[in-house]
Amino acid sequence: MKASPQRLARALLLDWFSLALRAVEGRARVRIALAAPDITALLSGHRAVAVFAVGKAASRMTLGACDALGPRIRRALVITRDGHADAELRGCRGVTVIESGHPVPDERSLAAGARLLAGFEALAPDELPLLLVSGGASSLVEVLPPGVTLAELASFNRALLAEGATIDAINARRRQLSLIKGGALMARLGGRIALALFISDVPHNDPAVIGSGLAGPAPGDRVQRRVIAGIDDAIDAVRAAALTKGFRVHAGTRRFAQDAATLGARFAAELVGRSMDVVIHGGESTVCLPRAPGRGGRNQHLALAAARVLSGEPGLALLAAGTDGTDGSTDDAGALVDGDTWQRIADAGLDGDDCLGRADSGTALEASGDLIHTGTTGTNVGDLVIGLARMV
Repeated sequence: MKASPQRLARALLLDWFSLALRAVEGRARVRIALAAPDITALLSGHRAVAVFAVGKAASRMTLGACDALGPRIRRALVITRDGHADAELRGCRGVTVIESGHPVPDERSLAAGARLLAGFEALAPDELPLLLVSGGASSLVEVLPPGVTLAELASFNRALLAEGATIDAINARRRQLSLIKGGALMARLGGRIALALFISDVPHNDPAVIGSGLAGPAPGDRVQRRVIAGIDDAIDAVRAAALTKGFRVHAGTRRFAQDAATLGARFAAELVGRSMDVVIHGGESTVCLPRAPGRGGRNQHLALAAARVLSGEPGLALLAAGTDGTDGSTDDAGALVDGDTWQRIADAGLDGDDCLGRADSGTALEASGDLIHTGTTGTNVGDLVIGLARMV
């Protein structure tokens, strides 16, 4: 039996999302970066490498370093989110894996910060520090100034998340409560040569902002920094695939950072207008949470708002998902909605508008069968929205 146009559209969007994830996957991007001539020359001046990897993609990035450098890696400290450590990494010699708190720091974040400082202090003269930093690093590792408690830090982070602050605003304020962010950690290198590779989830791919500046510049440092993946790489991969199939494509040139419901309605309206076959956007939306929020995340919230606009429109579909494979406090990456999603929610006995108002998008989208689950992806470059207006 021939698949319906709607089923084909949904399958194509999922294929494109997988393609985008492969384009920014941490293991491959680190392996490629370490093979660059200038980095190879830098590495040649050191007998051994000490790896310090922090973030949601830390595990895969470390595997990429192991692929490229093999026994030259003397030791590695990997600090990542619960469930984001690859089993393959745990069998590597000299590797210590710490799973830590995210999105709100906890006691493990402070313990990880202490281990990170100890690792820096133990650097041997012949070791090149290799820092691998990806999104999520801010909450995973911390060293607090005197007088600041973990409870105060956690409360501060929860408030920022609840008020819908943008990622750059959150990271800027996090740096004020840290002894290792904003270049402070790099200052501890005392001017020794180091290499830092970044997978960016922030606007402008600024190392001073990624991970709240965990490996950001310090006055007089000798750290060579390189951003090896960002949302533009994911967008470019989808755009190239769509153009190859003959679609008319509009790719947003500015990273989005506005209210999720507003963005969902806007992106859906682009599809309804049918001026383009495919629309692609990247960034991170925000959600101002009510007092007692339901289940979901910013991508599910955006997708549900889009579904309301797409309701009754045949042949239209929109995917909104986190490239790290998670969305909010859920294990779902996001959702893929179409012109029938809103009706499927109603058929399940739910009110889509009410779910939006209570930030309970996950409940509605589970009922409609539209949630996306990828598992851990080995990357984190922010969120991706892909819309399809017609099949060619």
